[in-house]
Order: sequence, then C-alpha cells, then structure tokens
Amino acid sequence: MYAHAIINTMIRITTLVGKGVQRAARLRGGGSALPGLVVEKLDRHFLARTLDALPHGVVVVSGTNGKTTTTKMVVALLESQGLRVFTNRTGSNFTRGVAAALLEAVDAHGVLPADIAVLELDEAHAVHFVQQVAPRYCLLLNVLRDQLDRFGEIDYTAQLLHTIAMRTTNGIVLNGDDPRLTRQEFTADLTAPISRYGVDPSLAHLFPSDDTMRSAPGQATATTDTDVTLCHLSDQAATFRFDDADHPVSLKLKGSYNAQNAAGALTLVRTILQDKLDTPAMLAALAQVEPAFGRGEALTVNGQPCELVLVKNPSGFRLSLASFNPHKTATMIAINDQYADGRDMSWLWDVDFDTLRPTGVAMVSGVRAYDMALRLQYDEVEARRVVPGLKQALAEFVQANRGTPLRIYCTYTAMLALRRELAHYTEVNAV
Repeated sequence: MYAHAIINTMIRITTLVGKGVQRAARLRGGGSALPGLVVEKLDRHFLARTLDALPHGVVVVSGTNGKTTTTKMVVALLESQGLRVFTNRTGSNFTRGVAAALLEAVDAHGVLPADIAVLELDEAHAVHFVQQVAPRYCLLLNVLRDQLDRFGEIDYTAQLLHTIAMRTTNGIVLNGDDPRLTRQEFTADLTAPISRYGVDPSLAHLFPSDDTMRSAPGQATATTDTDVTLCHLSDQAATFRFDDADHPVSLKLKGSYNAQNAAGALTLVRTILQDKLDTPAMLAALAQVEPAFGRGEALTVNGQPCELVLVKNPSGFRLSLASFNPHKTATMIAINDQYADGRDMSWLWDVDFDTLRPTGVAMVSGVRAYDMALRLQYDEVEARRVVPGLKQALAEFVQANRGTPLRIYCTYTAMLALRRELAHYTEVNAV
C-alpha cells in the first residue's frame, strides 16, 4: 500500500512538472520535445507505465516512407470502430516526442483516456522505444535508402525494423512487396503472427523496391500471400481485395503510394480487431482521410490549388513524380540539407526527372537549389528560375503563375518553412 502511494505521488509530480514545462516552452516558442526530455529524466518509467495500461496496448508504425499518412489512416480506421485512440499527431516520431504528446493527453493523475495508442516512430528511435514499451502490433512499411548520413547502408535500416518486429507480441504486419521485409532472414525468428499486404502483379511496376527502381517496368516483385491486396488503381479510386471480395474505395489521398499504404492500414486494423471489425464503417472512414500536412496537402492560393509534396529519398521522389501529372501545373522544387532532411543529397542523382522535361520546372529553391538545378540539367529539364531563399522564391513562384495550379516538391525543413510562408497567402492548418 505504501509503495503504491509513493508511485501515485511520483506520477502526479511527473505530470505536474511535465505540463508546467510544456506551458513554459509554448510561451517561449520552444520545441515540442523539451517536455518529453524533462519527463524522461524525472521518471524513466513514464512511457511504459502510461501506455501499458491501455486495453489494446500500443501499435508502432515505422518504415522509410509513408509513416505519417499511414498512421493518420490507422487512427481514422480505429476511431471508426468506436475506439479512443492516442497518437503523436505533431509528427514527433521519436521517444521524447511521444512522451511530450502523452503529457498533452494525460489527466492530472497521469491517466491516458484512450483504448489504444498508434505511434509513428522513426526507424532508429523506434528501437529505443520498444526497449521501454513492447508493442502489441506493428506495421512495417518499407526499407529504402534514406538519410545515408544517419542510416548508412540500407540493410542496417532493415535490422532496425527487425528489432521492432522482434519486440512485438500480438501481430506483425509487413509489406509483402518489399524484398527486405519478406526474406527468410527477416521473418525466421519472429514470434508474433505475421500478416502481409501487397499489390496485384498487374500493378507491381508502379511500386518498385529500392533495388528495382531503375529496372524495366514489370520487374518489381509482388507477393500473392497477402491479407489485403491492392488490385485496382485509377486516379483517386482504389480497389482492395480481402475476404474473397473486392472493395472499391474513393480516396481523398492522391498518389499510388498512398493506396499501397492504405492496404497496410486495412491489414493492421483487421489484425487488431478480427471478428469484431465493422468493415463498411472502416472503408467509409478510409474514404474520408485527407493528406497529412505536407504529404500531398492541398492548399488554395490565388484561387488555385497548391500541393505540397514531401520528398526525402530516391524511391519516394520517383513515386511522387509518377503519381502527379505535371501538365497544366507550375512546378517548384525546394531542397534543404539540414539534419531533418539528411545532409547527404547524392540521392538526387538516383531520381529520374524525365517526366518534367515537357513542362520544365518553374522554380528551384532551398539550400541546395543549385545542386538541384544541375541535376535537372543532366536530365534535360529546364529550371527557369533558381532562387535559394525560400521566401523570395515562393513569392516569385506564386506571382509568376497566377491562374495556374501549383505543386511544390520539398524536403522536410523546406516544407515547414514554405508552410509558414504560405500562411501569408492562404489559410494553413496548424501542424
């Protein structure tokens, strides 16, 4: 009894101090992770104690591309089933970010009013998280070359995801079309049940792996041993096959990669809820999911749509270029090389920009603007303006293309800066 009282007191103190730091950080315009750092130092069991109490436990979503939007899909699908879902909505996809998000959600006694937690986690930081909190379920999306200065060799990223899967207790969902997630070396020692999602062989050429990205169409791998299969795709409509039936869904999410990730989200929710699942409600919820900020997010500038498309590695950039028609659209590319973007921008040379050749690129900007312009030159793509400063570049881009839809491909920090600037032109939702 005495020990229980001490623990309760510690919980209240941790929560009180954490929330106080959070308020102070907001007033000073500080980073969202600072309160999480304080809580980690004050109470190293805060994460485990808070999250382990949830009836359905913790779900981890990780992989190179698509974490943020896929997490948003999973949350929407679970909420359609009547579950209260906690998630790290700010995109702070590391342990301190999760702790900071928890402080926002818990009451004064440290109780989290939720049934399940769905957490987007960076591959490297997820390894630290799962040592503290064993997830009941995980969804692993893909293994691609990304931020070579952080992750180095691609198989190292696969090892990080394998650690997550090893710590998962109730169900593992894998992209059945990713060769590094399907190989025997990855799955042989996993103890939780494995489910897979994938695409129909007729669509395989739209989803090359990192290994096959420059191969001829049709050489990408596709698996048939899947719980959910993306079997048809046209514009923003997709058809998913499961339970021996086809289920068409109109998506607000643009891009073939979002349809593939939707198959992963469906598989995960089916794995969690099984026979308690309301399938019509789940599919209706999927149809209403909108892009996460900066991930195909559509704003309105001068009466025309302005899309922000996050790019951070060769495969993701290639899929984005394939998903968005450049005709009758003014294109801008903004490349930064800060820590959150990855310092090594050599991956730009592994992207084919041929689809932009007929239209050219209206504006190239960011810290690495001239590197990007040079890369376009090698693919015979005209870069009509090169302006490194994002504020000036955006102003010129908007002014010069009045009456024309806009599309901006941008790295992470460039995207954040551009969203702040776009707030001067249109309404921008808070992150």
